[in-house]
Amino acid sequence: MTTLLALDTATEACSVALLHDGKVLSHYEVAPRLHAQRLLPMIHDLLGEAGVALAAVDAIAFGRGPGAFTGVRIAIGVVQGLAFALDKPVLPVSNLAVLAQRALREHGARQVAAAIDARMDEVYWGCYAAEQGEMRLQGIEAVLAPERAELPRGASGDWFAAGTGWGTYGARIALAPSGSDNAMLPHAQDLLSLATFAWQRGEALPADEAQPVYLRDNVATPKAPKP
Repeated sequence: MTTLLALDTATEACSVALLHDGKVLSHYEVAPRLHAQRLLPMIHDLLGEAGVALAAVDAIAFGRGPGAFTGVRIAIGVVQGLAFALDKPVLPVSNLAVLAQRALREHGARQVAAAIDARMDEVYWGCYAAEQGEMRLQGIEAVLAPERAELPRGASGDWFAAGTGWGTYGARIALAPSGSDNAMLPHAQDLLSLATFAWQRGEALPADEAQPVYLRDNVATPKAPKP
């Protein structure tokens, strides 16, 4: 049976999950600025709990962004290091999709407007709908001002609001969601669910093709102009 490892460090949460023998194990903690120190020990502990050797993993899934620049880079670095060493493929997964998948799992939400606080007065935005248990992108993902966030063309029915973008900028987003979880962060358990669908479709990539998706070209905080 397939064995998949998933990890995510793109937001304040650091999490890992493992699919083995049809069972899922996961570790999740909110540890801002500690991802670099916590990620490898969390992977080690998770594999130990499952009694699985790292070499037994068929592929490694990761949150490819959007999210914090440093966090996304940590995930890419660890994933590429492990995948190259093991000669295993990788499965990049959108962090906005992971949010939507978590909203489906925890709230039963079948249409989700996911928003991650992108700082600089913007949100990372994506809308997803459930299709056979998988949250799939409707329209495009973007980084934009909260006032410009909108549902995809032709959207109807109830939409659930998920993510820190709603917590920070919800009053400026011109949508009336049917429900919300404004503190929700991506969880590797849901990343693993999406990665499993991708694996079954044959979408795994060589490790050197693991690329981050920032959505924003300028990922550094702009400096104030000199007087």
